[in-house]
Parts: sequence; structure tokens; C-alpha cells
Amino acid sequence: MTPAQLYALVGIGLFFVGLYALGVRQHLLPRILALNIMGSGVFVVLVALARRSDGVDPVPHAMVITGIVVAVSATALALRLMLRVAHATGSATLTDTGDE
Repeated sequence: MTPAQLYALVGIGLFFVGLYALGVRQHLLPRILALNIMGSGVFVVLVALARRSDGVDPVPHAMVITGIVVAVSATALALRLMLRVAHATGSATLTDTGDE
């Protein structure tokens, strides 16, 4: 197994761990962290795919750097929205009220 394949498998594993946590947790903070873990898995897969037989492709690396900046901004926004939900409702969990 080459290092690129190992990185790709680790990235896929991170993505599915985050997906599992996203589906299981009700509190908003672990859900935000799960989204970050999923994003990190995608970044690792992109870096693994950047390796070619004739060298390294710089475009996926640039996409990962841009993605990290966007992920930090989105995380800050999500945390702020979580705080507003917690302040407005008194709880930072997602519950099904049954009012449809």
C-alpha cells in the first residue's frame, strides 16, 4: 500500500466518523465538530489525490488551503448561531417537537 492510498483511506475513515457523529448527536456543538471532522477527511483525500506519477499537482493543495479558510469561517458562524439558539431557546440541542 502506497502512502497516498493510506492517506486516502484515513481521509475516508475521518469522513465516515464525522458522518456517524453527525447522525447520532443531538447537541449542536458535537454536530459542528463532526462537520469539521468530515471536512478534514475531505482535505486529506484531496491531498492524497494530488500525488501523481510525474510529480505533485499544486491545484488540490491550493483548494485545501482555501477550504481550510472557508471551514474556519463557517465554524465561527456556526458557533455564533449555536449561541444564539441556546440563548433564545435555553438549550443547544435539536429536538423534534412534533409540531408539523
